[in-house]
Amino acid sequence: MLCWFGFLAAFVMRKWPASLPADKSEKTRDNRARLGMLIEALGFAVVWMFQRHNEPLLFPGGGLYLATLLSAAAILIAVFSVWMVIAAVRTLGKQWAVAARVLESHELITGGPYHIVRNPIYTGMFGMLIATGIAASQWWAVVLGIVLFWYGTQFRISVEEKLLREAFGEKFDQYAREVPPLIPGVRMISTSRSRH
Repeated sequence: MLCWFGFLAAFVMRKWPASLPADKSEKTRDNRARLGMLIEALGFAVVWMFQRHNEPLLFPGGGLYLATLLSAAAILIAVFSVWMVIAAVRTLGKQWAVAARVLESHELITGGPYHIVRNPIYTGMFGMLIATGIAASQWWAVVLGIVLFWYGTQFRISVEEKLLREAFGEKFDQYAREVPPLIPGVRMISTSRSRH
């Protein structure tokens, strides 16, 4: 729960730009990314709604060793996820937004956690979903939550990266070739032009 407070604080406590009117500073926007956000939210809802009550483990009958291992994994994943989100929001600064958009003064951010993955906020969200599932949810709800979240995130990434590709061209393509989209070291989400 402490990590969830830290996760939420990353967005609530950030420095909001004094004045950034959407109609003047936005170059392009694509509201289709909201559909991906809704599907991600369904993934979180499944994990939160189907909690274990009298079962101490994600996999009942695993014993004390497995319980300790899973508890430690959940804590480490949650702490890493909170760090990713806080670092990403700070690195983006005024460019951070819920909407998929490109500003007139937009820069392609490749430093900080963006050097590890192209979408560190989604990486942090995914980690929090997994950590919460390990700590408190039914195993089947964790699997369903992961599938929903993964699908919604793929959709969001494809919409957002289309905007970035249009804005930065080969510079973005080179970045996409060098840095994985969501999980460090894993290239699972296609970023080909045909998907955008």
